[in-house]
Amino acid sequence: MTVDIAARSIELHVDEEVLAERRKSWTLPENHRLTGVLGKYAKLVQSASKGAVCF
Repeated sequence: MTVDIAARSIELHVDEEVLAERRKSWTLPENHRLTGVLGKYAKLVQSASKGAVCF
């Protein structure tokens, strides 16, 4: 993975075949209610393209 702050980009260095295989075997995790600081972060954090900051 390459994170280029100046170019505001994140690049994943994994072959499409590997990603396709991972997507096939992926299942939706159980919905656990998060509490405390981690719960606050999960509710309020912005996307990585916006800096992943918490407001």
